[in-house]
Amino acid sequence: SWLTPDAKGAKAYLHTPCVTPWRTVLVTDDARKVLASNLILNLNEPCKYTDTSWIRPVKYVGVWWEMISGKSDWAYTQQFPSVILGETDYTKAQPSGRHAANNANVRRYIDFAAEHGFDQVLVEGWNIGWEDWAGNLKERVFDFQTPYPDFDIKALNEYAHAKNVRLMMHHETSSSVMNYERYMDRAYKLMNLYGYNAVKSGYVGDIIPRGELHYGQVMVNHYLEAVKRAADYKIMVNAHEAVRPTGLCRTYPNLIGNESARGTEYQAFGGSKPGHTAILPFTRLQGGPMDYTPGIFEMDCVNGSHVNSTICGQLALYVTMYSPLQMAADFPENYLKHPDAFQFIKDVAVDWDRTLYLEAEPMAYITAARKAKSSDKWFVGCVAGNTPHKSQLTLSFLDKGRKYEATIYTDAPNADYRSNPKAYRIERRTVTSSTRLTLTAVAGGGYAISIVPKQ
Repeated sequence: SWLTPDAKGAKAYLHTPCVTPWRTVLVTDDARKVLASNLILNLNEPCKYTDTSWIRPVKYVGVWWEMISGKSDWAYTQQFPSVILGETDYTKAQPSGRHAANNANVRRYIDFAAEHGFDQVLVEGWNIGWEDWAGNLKERVFDFQTPYPDFDIKALNEYAHAKNVRLMMHHETSSSVMNYERYMDRAYKLMNLYGYNAVKSGYVGDIIPRGELHYGQVMVNHYLEAVKRAADYKIMVNAHEAVRPTGLCRTYPNLIGNESARGTEYQAFGGSKPGHTAILPFTRLQGGPMDYTPGIFEMDCVNGSHVNSTICGQLALYVTMYSPLQMAADFPENYLKHPDAFQFIKDVAVDWDRTLYLEAEPMAYITAARKAKSSDKWFVGCVAGNTPHKSQLTLSFLDKGRKYEATIYTDAPNADYRSNPKAYRIERRTVTSSTRLTLTAVAGGGYAISIVPKQ
């Protein structure tokens, strides 16, 4: 198989004796068996940690989508086309008025998280340097230490903790990886100081050292080093723009999430085709969970892009796209416009005892049922690709002789991911293990079901 060379053209440097990674092939005539396979995960070594009590599933919101979709900025000011760490004086800068990671806005997200039961609030753009973060221009872009003048890191963490919420750290490296490694221990110590236990890291841009590539040996080693060093500080890592995972979350379970494929952010960059979410579980997710950042309810972005999905298609992703780290990515105000649909995001679990794949065909549809961890609640999700999909479901996975209340979120008959994505219906009914359901997802849409035992 292809090995990405380094800047000098070498494929790898090895010390003997050594081992090479497994290469795997899955062959089946039933697509559901691919999704259910743990082959790649189990070819990795068992967990290296004796204590994993600090590794917990996370459901979070964040100051992120408003920048991605064009409403706000990561940068504090427009005055500094060039930033020099230790010299540029932000106290004399004129704020642009578009900086999202400000005290008032972050408190708003914390309040929303606390009211609706979310664990954490991601805040991107909190630290100096975003005015000049194109990493291939200079090596030292961020110090991962110094907040902007309008982000009070101590007060905001105290405010969050008082409401039983944590902030999630963000480390955008702009792919200047040697700079990140230089500051890494100091950055993790800062997180410990203020009570952060999870970091979203980013690797946008061409790699520095120049000539190295995302999938070369230097970077593969770096990604692993970041995870291992984070464990020394009991920090969970959610790596974006990193190498595709290969099951290492079994060995290093604090690698709680990865992006490493076209996530929801690409919906704000011109959109992804509807079949995209019906292929990722067959490809990218075979190597580990994906922080896909679903949950967009307002499909028309400020920057003019359109999210190619329906609201019910977004709900379904919380079940079909496995991750113990799940984001409700949209603005709080967009959820408050649809509180009945938002209820599913509040209810859905992020960790599971059992998973069943009921239907699957790559690019066309995926229907999954998952039983929540240490609970008798079940959740079902179906995503449809470029064509509508009609399901005939039997709920035989439920306990026999027991009654449940099912809340069913489906695309309305007139829903259309391009022109009418917010059209949905919600039905509540009593179900048992013998119940049969006929449900339809429009192209680019889906359906979601929460199933709760009756008292």
